[in-house]
Amino acid sequence: MFAIEVVKAIILGIVEGLTEWLPVSSTGHMILVDEFMRLNVSKDFMDMFLVVIQLGAILAVVVLNFERLNPFSRQKTYLKKRQTITLWGKVIVGCLPAAVIGLALNDFMEEHLMNAYVVAAMLILYGVLFIVVENYNKHRRPTITDVDHLDYKTALIIGFFQVLSLVPGTSRSGSTILGGILFGTSRVVATEYTFFLAIPVMFGASALKLFKFGLTFSFEEAILLLVGMVVAFIVSIISIKFLLRYVRTNDFKAFGWYRIIIGILVFVFIYI
Repeated sequence: MFAIEVVKAIILGIVEGLTEWLPVSSTGHMILVDEFMRLNVSKDFMDMFLVVIQLGAILAVVVLNFERLNPFSRQKTYLKKRQTITLWGKVIVGCLPAAVIGLALNDFMEEHLMNAYVVAAMLILYGVLFIVVENYNKHRRPTITDVDHLDYKTALIIGFFQVLSLVPGTSRSGSTILGGILFGTSRVVATEYTFFLAIPVMFGASALKLFKFGLTFSFEEAILLLVGMVVAFIVSIISIKFLLRYVRTNDFKAFGWYRIIIGILVFVFIYI
């Protein structure tokens, strides 16, 4: 029944909205959910769905930060408009590594790495890294405590960390947050910049997927995609607000332990 497929799309939207912004790997979780609860659609549509559903999540960032990201706002002074344009410049610089390397490796990654084994391994590896980095960072003071003070060099370095997220299970937000913390940003700055960095990356990835798939949806496929995106948008609003509150007073070790536990459980499930 089609109603069951809609329920599956709702569940996938919830998973996307929860995990896109938390450093636990949305793509990894979506692949895992797909292993156990498959939509009754073609493989080509599913490959596109898992990427394009992220548009709902990224629209949540745009809506929540529209005034801050809008350089043409009449409410802003000339200086504030300049700061916004500069922020977009740093976002573009941070996107360059993923744009160049991601396009070159995209097909290889999809063919060889989109599976539960890789996801489980990366969940564990980056879970350990979060704990190690937070222990290393425990007695260090961040040198960049405001996203407007982020320099272009650090933005580019964080952009190279984003390339690591091409491997499923890594987490785009997780890799960029780790890069930011290691190179002197506060957790809040690393998190905020990660959100902004996602806007062109995810729009670009979604556009590429749609172009490859073609705009030849059946009515049922269009409904499933729309439902997934809307649910991802609503849940992302909640996730983003939660994470920004959380990182003001907490570190990322809890997410590290979560990743390790989930990764181990996936390996156990695979072998059992």
